[in-house]
Amino acid sequence: MKNLEKIVPQNILPYIEETFQKFEINTPLRVAHFLAQVMHESLDFKFKEENLNYSIKGLLKYFKKYFPTEEVAKQYALQPQKIANRVYANRYGNGDEKSGDGWKFRGRGDMQTTFYDNYLALGGYLGIDLISNPDLVSTPKYARLSAGYYWHKNKLNLVADKGDSDTVITSITKKVNGGYNGLNDRINRFRKIYNILKV
Repeated sequence: MKNLEKIVPQNILPYIEETFQKFEINTPLRVAHFLAQVMHESLDFKFKEENLNYSIKGLLKYFKKYFPTEEVAKQYALQPQKIANRVYANRYGNGDEKSGDGWKFRGRGDMQTTFYDNYLALGGYLGIDLISNPDLVSTPKYARLSAGYYWHKNKLNLVADKGDSDTVITSITKKVNGGYNGLNDRINRFRKIYNILKV
C-alpha cells in the first residue's frame, strides 16, 4: 500500500504486508485502524511480550482479585513468572498455578495472545505448533500474524469499514483492549496514519 513505509519501520514492513494480505486488511481505512491499535498496543512494535514485573502497589491496583492483601502481594511482587502463573491459572485452557501455564502462555505478539486456548486456536489457524513453542508468537513474523488473526477472528475489518469517526475507533478499541485504555492515543495515531494513507 502507498506510503506504508512512512509509518511502519523497514524491518517490520514485510511481515506487516504479509499480514495485510492474509487477512484482507487492504484499504486505507482498514490499515489505519489496524495500525493505530497495534502500534499503541506494542508501543510502535517495541514490545513483543507482556511485562508482568509488578510491585506490591501494582498488584494491589491491577490484580486485587488475585492479591487481596498486601501480605499475599508481597510473596509475588517483582516475580513476573509467579505473577503470571497465579493471575492466568485455571482459565481458557490453562492449568492451575503450579502447572506453569500462566507464564508459558502469557501475552505475546502485537495484540498480546494469552492463554492456552488462544495459542491452540492461533497455531491451528496458521498451521504451526504454538503449544510446544509459544515463544514463536514473539518473533517478527508471528507477532504480526497473531494480531492479524485476532483482527480477523473479531471481524474488525467490518467495523473499520464503518468509517473514520471517533465512535468507530472507540468500538474497535473496546474489542482490542476490553476497555478504553489509551483511547486518545489510539485516536491520534489513527488520524495521523489515515492522513498519510488516504492521499
